[in-house]
Formats: sequence, C-alpha cells, structure tokens
Amino acid sequence: MSSVSALRALGREAVKTVASGGPLHKIRVGGVPEHFNTPWHTAIAGGRFEEVGLRVEWVEFPGGTGAMNSALRADEIDVAVLLTEGIIADLHKGNPSKILGTFVSTPLTWGVHVAAPSAWRDASELRQATYAVSRMGSGSHLMAMVDAHARGWAPDELKFEIVGDLEGARRALADRTADVFLWEKFTTKHLVDSGEWRKVGEVPTPWPCFSLAASDKALLEMGDELVAMLEVLEEEARELVRSDNRCETVAIMYGQHEKDVAEWIEGVRWSCRPEVSHATLQQVMESLVSAGVLQASELKPPSELVSSVTVDAGA
Repeated sequence: MSSVSALRALGREAVKTVASGGPLHKIRVGGVPEHFNTPWHTAIAGGRFEEVGLRVEWVEFPGGTGAMNSALRADEIDVAVLLTEGIIADLHKGNPSKILGTFVSTPLTWGVHVAAPSAWRDASELRQATYAVSRMGSGSHLMAMVDAHARGWAPDELKFEIVGDLEGARRALADRTADVFLWEKFTTKHLVDSGEWRKVGEVPTPWPCFSLAASDKALLEMGDELVAMLEVLEEEARELVRSDNRCETVAIMYGQHEKDVAEWIEGVRWSCRPEVSHATLQQVMESLVSAGVLQASELKPPSELVSSVTVDAGA
C-alpha cells in the first residue's frame, strides 16, 4: 500500500468513527471567490462532507492569500486554499501552520492589467509603474517581484499601493493611484472584455499554483479528519471534470462565459491530495530568494514546511 493510500485508509477509519451517530466535525476552510474552488462549493451543496461526518464551513477571502495567512495566524480558519508561493513565504515569517497538500497541480497564469485609457502598452514598460497589490505578502505582491527579477529589474525598487482586493484594484487603476495589477487572467477577463482594463502581459507561475495549508492547532486536533476531507474533495473534483455540465456550472457560479470556462478547465488539474513535492518547495524558495522576498540564510528544509500527514510527491 502506498503512503497516500495508507493515509486515506486512516482517514476513512476516522470518518467511520465520526459518522457513526456522533456530531459533525467542523472544519473551517478559507478560499478566494474564484472558479478554482468550485469543487468545494459543489461538495458542500451536495452534502458530500456531511455524508462522512464532516461539516465544512467555507469562509470567503476576496483579499486573497495574504488575508488567509493572517486568518490562519489568528485561528479564524483551520485550512486555507492559497497560493503556493504565498504560504511558503509566510511560513518563513512565523505562520504557525504547515502545508497539508496540493490543491491545484497546474500553474497559474497571471494577467498584467492596466486601465484601458492609460499610456502603458506592454509589461516591459512597467519598471517605474506603481503596482496595486491586495496586501504585502499576497500573490499580487510576490508575483510582481518575481516578474521584476525575471525582467532584470531590482524588485526592491518597485512601488506598491495596497488596495485590499479586486474591487480595490479597480478603484486604484481608475483614479490612477496605481498603474498595474497582477491577477489570475480568467478572473479578470470580464474587465478586459468590457473595456475597463487592458491586459498588457502574462506571468505564468512555474509551479503548482494552489496549496492547502492547515494550522498547527488543526493538524494536532483533527489530522485524520483533514485527510478524510481531502479524499471527499478529490472525488468531487473528479466528478466535476467528468460532468457534461461542468462549464455551465462554473459559468453560472462565477458569472463567466462558458467558452472562457471551457478554455480554462482544459488547462487545470485538481490534485486535492496530502502530498507535495519537496523539490518543488525548494524551487519556489529559491525563486523567492532571487526576487528578494526571502533571504537564503533563513530558508527552511522542505520537510519543516509540510505536515506530518503530508507525503513527498517526488520521493
């Protein structure tokens, strides 16, 4: 039996105990209001977690990864679905959590957006621009620095304006307190289609884009239940991908065009497993050092970033 299979068997045994007449075990999960999280919502709506004795409470974070890191620190949520680079950076800053597993194993494509009337025409021109970021330490902040380094710019010379969330970015670009905003390109496509914004470039994330992190407290108190939750979620994601109505479901939930959803869903792969590649963690850390987000002297071994129930996918 593989390590992951053994963990799942353990989770199923825990679920049998919880589901045999006892109260539902509550797990508070935080995530962004974006299409990647569709399996969570369909599983909750369909009672999938309750079937195995779990009550998953979804907490929405329009502010993104930075806001979820703060919520994990404050014990406001037990689990977060957040950007891989964002949780890795914050774990080095004292976040009392661990990476539980991989949620989406495919990369994320960030759109580089400017206001339609602005003079900017290409991402290569943005060295002196002011970047809107949801908050410092968020994906919009970290990827701006990673992109700057890739272009040969000094990341610590970039100028930032904290805007809170996507709506804050819309206001900032409209009133010119910021010039540019990096955000997942399908989430912002309606703003480009409407003529409010222009997309002047793209920045692909060269690693699995979304990770699952759990607080140390949650891991200590309900590690088996977290593994069982992921098993339910993985099956829900598989059912979504197999469904003939998958594009319609996502389009209705997130107000997108079905043809855009079809393009997106072809390129996304949900993992939902308690496993992560240690080699990938090392790659992300090295990229964050190159971008000036982390210092080489403070890097932790990948094994210290992951939970005790998480398997090295590259082993």
